[in-house]
Amino acid sequence: MRQATVVVIGGGATGVGILRDLSMRGVKTILVEQKDLAYGTSSRFHGLLHSGGRYAVKDAESAQECIEENMILRKVARHAVEETEGLFVRLPEDDEAFEAAWVTACAQVNIPAIPITPAEARRLEPQLSGRAVAAYRVPDSAIDGFRLVWQNVISARKYGGEALTYTEVTAIEHVNNQVVGVKVRNTLTGQTGSIACDYIVNATGSWVGQVAHLAGVDVHVSPDRGVLIAFNHRFTSRIVNRLRPPSDGDIFVPHGSITIFGTTSSPATRPDDTIPRAAEVATLLKIGQPLFEDIYHYRILRTFAGTRPLYSADPAAGRAASRNFTIIDHEQDGLKGMATIVGGKLTTYRLMAEKMADRVCEHLGVMAECRTAAEPMIADAAAADIEAARRFFPAYGVDRAASRLGPKFPEVVKAMETDPAKRQLLCECEMVTLAEVEAMAADDTSYSLEDVRRKTRMGMGTCQGAFCGFRGVGAAAANELITGKDAPRLIEDFLEARWNGIRPVLWGNQLREAELMRGIYAAALNIDGAVDHENK
Repeated sequence: MRQATVVVIGGGATGVGILRDLSMRGVKTILVEQKDLAYGTSSRFHGLLHSGGRYAVKDAESAQECIEENMILRKVARHAVEETEGLFVRLPEDDEAFEAAWVTACAQVNIPAIPITPAEARRLEPQLSGRAVAAYRVPDSAIDGFRLVWQNVISARKYGGEALTYTEVTAIEHVNNQVVGVKVRNTLTGQTGSIACDYIVNATGSWVGQVAHLAGVDVHVSPDRGVLIAFNHRFTSRIVNRLRPPSDGDIFVPHGSITIFGTTSSPATRPDDTIPRAAEVATLLKIGQPLFEDIYHYRILRTFAGTRPLYSADPAAGRAASRNFTIIDHEQDGLKGMATIVGGKLTTYRLMAEKMADRVCEHLGVMAECRTAAEPMIADAAAADIEAARRFFPAYGVDRAASRLGPKFPEVVKAMETDPAKRQLLCECEMVTLAEVEAMAADDTSYSLEDVRRKTRMGMGTCQGAFCGFRGVGAAAANELITGKDAPRLIEDFLEARWNGIRPVLWGNQLREAELMRGIYAAALNIDGAVDHENK
């Protein structure tokens, strides 16, 4: 039986934030996640680090939290943040009275909202509609959810924190109404075990109700489904928000070489209701066209969906529900040593983790203070390593690799220095080398190519795995990087995950590329194992 002081359930941003915070305070903490890190909501959103402008009118408290956390994360999580800034743009059909209320609300919570002329907005973003009648600059930024979660874990490990992926909690054990541990099952091997602990934090997002039920308590959460579109173009350099009350399809966010557009809001049938539908994509495109009139000419890369864990004591649902967060101490339900944290948004994950860690430490009698707002998650790469890496990476790929690899960057550079074969690019779209794939596959949270993808972005570019998929499998098999699965299963799982986002947008160039991928894997490589009976 393993032992910890605290078990955190849930490997999204909030869960890993709590793991990091408690570990930095000297509390022995183990995090368990039923899938991979950032498998849920923390990677299924538009990647916006909110300035708070979106919530300023209707939810001032959330807006103020956003602008404060925005400034903190730019410093402590800077390797996951791209400081793009943002625009709020009003079109003629949008309510002018809302604009005035929005300007006042932003000022009241100290969100800089600098007015610029529509002409200046068009100069900054030439693809923007010429119909704009008002525009404001705000300190929005883009944030990489995968990288943010991974780097929280890297930081937590320095202080003794542990993260166990593919580990499902099957029971919460308590004696005399006091938590004593959890029973777990490895979802890959079926192996079972236990972790003894003094406190449990339920940070499972849309799944918090299911986990709470294991302890015999109720947490009523309504998963809210959001669909997004990823375009294969960075047609805006800044985040562009529609200046109107929050609604569907009013945010465009640039990420690397792509743009993410969304989102929708509708009741989800279950927490993992994450397969998008073609009709939802068509609706989003129609809504987005007034801001970017050429949207139908932009190539769609893929679409994806996630669920938001909305919790409210009142009947509010969907966009009417607050985006604030709630901590529920289950001692009020007669169970000591367990709390649930629910709601909120990725921008405020660090604050949520701090408040939850404060509650846990108060229960445990730990006096250490939170340091997550001051200490960077990962250190900057050494100048010597950056200089050495320039010999092997394209010029624009060095900083990108250093940011996503964190403390593994020196070992990757060293591997490329000593073995030229490690310099091979497995993924040209995202400039991912064999050395990077090997380094990330060797981590004890990597059990598939999908896990490696979330750490390196391999397969997330233009070809969506058409070319790097079989290269990655070849590298994994040749170097015995991933055990427990044969090569055909590895590639099938990898391609299926890509296919889920491609299927709803099979038209134009995306359809042509899907046929190319089918030709490579079904015809040339016979991934389905079809038998030619005539020539057998």
